Amino acid sequence: MLRLLSLTPLAVLSLHLAGVIAAPAVAAGATTAPRTAAADLQVKALYEAEWAWRVKEFADPDDDMTARAGYLPHVDAASQRRRSEYWGNMLTALNAISEDQIAAEKINAAVFRTVLEAFVAQQKFRDYEAPFTSGGSFWASLAPRGGLDGVAEYRAYIGRMRAIPRYFDEQVANMRAGLKRGFTPPRVSIAGRESSITPFAVTDAENNPFFIPLHEMPPGISDRDRAALRAEARIAITKSVAPAYAKLLPFVRDEYIPHARATLAADDLPDGRAYYEAKIREFTTLDLAPEQIHAIGVTEVARIDIDMHETMKKSGWKGDFPAFLTFLKTDPQFYAKTPYELIARATYIANKINGQLKYTLGLLPRYRFTILPTPAAVAAFGTGGNGGLESCVMNTYNLPARPFYTLPSLVLHECSPGHSLQAALALEGPNRPDLRKNTYFSGYGEGWGLYSEWLGIGMGIYETSYDEFGRETYEMWRAARLVVDTGIHRMGWSRQQAIDFLSSHTALSNHEITTEVDRYISWPGQALAYKLGEMTIRRKRVEAESKLGGKFDQRWFNDTILGLGAVPLPVLERELDDWIAGGGKNPNAIDRKNPG
Repeated sequence: MLRLLSLTPLAVLSLHLAGVIAAPAVAAGATTAPRTAAADLQVKALYEAEWAWRVKEFADPDDDMTARAGYLPHVDAASQRRRSEYWGNMLTALNAISEDQIAAEKINAAVFRTVLEAFVAQQKFRDYEAPFTSGGSFWASLAPRGGLDGVAEYRAYIGRMRAIPRYFDEQVANMRAGLKRGFTPPRVSIAGRESSITPFAVTDAENNPFFIPLHEMPPGISDRDRAALRAEARIAITKSVAPAYAKLLPFVRDEYIPHARATLAADDLPDGRAYYEAKIREFTTLDLAPEQIHAIGVTEVARIDIDMHETMKKSGWKGDFPAFLTFLKTDPQFYAKTPYELIARATYIANKINGQLKYTLGLLPRYRFTILPTPAAVAAFGTGGNGGLESCVMNTYNLPARPFYTLPSLVLHECSPGHSLQAALALEGPNRPDLRKNTYFSGYGEGWGLYSEWLGIGMGIYETSYDEFGRETYEMWRAARLVVDTGIHRMGWSRQQAIDFLSSHTALSNHEITTEVDRYISWPGQALAYKLGEMTIRRKRVEAESKLGGKFDQRWFNDTILGLGAVPLPVLERELDDWIAGGGKNPNAIDRKNPG
């Protein structure tokens, strides 16, 4: 084993595949089945080898599941070069296998190829030298939202806390390298973001966000273990966590942000045009040029604008559209007076959705999420909400910026049947490879989230014309992103131009519009995934309804999508085509004659 660690990635790979590649050749004229079986085995060997390597290599701080890992990954330049070589070799090996010969592993191969292409591109452009955006950072996601499962998980968590000083030092070295070559987020999009560091620099351990899991320990842990774990955590926070954050703060505030680039466009980065196109491919999994996406966005904005004007009239409003937007953004009836009121209303909506799920999905997960407020440390710059396996969070910071009329859409997208339910089904899904269980594609996942908002119409979730206008505002928001993101990063738009575009087309609050525009500026391409993914799903649904007629059942259509787990959009489209061609059957039905 120690000798294997000294081998180059390609040498390790060849050892993993030796038994497979040595399969005997197929005689001329013989059936292609042995060749197909050999190709499938080669693909499987590749992705299993890479996943095993990746598990040892990483403990992703953004992944709730790896809160159990007792370490943080090395992110220094030498480690990045090693990963770049490994993934490049893996992609070469995968591409050497003829796609025509892949059968049973076709979906796995497509997922693996898309993942590897993204990893290779990230390493090529050295994304790791700019490790935070306006709304997310490597330092704000290390503390879990709640309690962990048991003693072993807590000890691993404490181990992670002890690793933070080294981890931060490596991140800072990368950021300095990015500064030197002009590879940073735009300064305007990250101004003030150092404030999210301050809560974690608190030396009073029990008031530091890292202590939250120690406050919320499960009942199965004994009093003795509780006391011991809390004592260890206090030491780790006091000796490792707080000093690391205190050291990071002046670097980000005084050195990094003031010297970040003054330009906005991704095109202005080193090799920026190619970089932006690579990010579009990564987030959407589609081969679309920025100019094509911009045109799609313009068309969608015009279509949704007509719907919004019609809904405004149905509400009884007698004035013009700008005045209606002002009314929605300022009238107190649309805003919670307390955080509890906002969370309570979100919970009511989630419960109403639960009553409709049996008509929307055939297969429901056992796993359950809770609804919590967005953690205070990141709420000021966070979006309206976020979904996840354990919890769906609603942002209660700045309540006058969180209207009730968009809350139904937000709950449908982030909680159910959107991200939280989606994550639970992925966890409990069929016996897919670990690669598939732990891969997320924004085009698929965010496309499903936006499609979930549309499903809310048939579920009766939008109770008033204001709620419906809020849904249309959210759809317009995602369509406008196609225009704004490409406008900023390819067409020379200013920040104010982007703000004005969103302000004139949506009823989003001014606070949310500003934080969202800064997100698009600092995270090129990500915002494009939502609308392009949703358009793919809804287009296939129209085709399914047309071709299947009375045989169409939305439960089986939706189950087919969710049953795949995250896949690139072209794969999703191909699989839905096969489902339609097969008669639109229940994908979870048990064949009673052949139950095996």
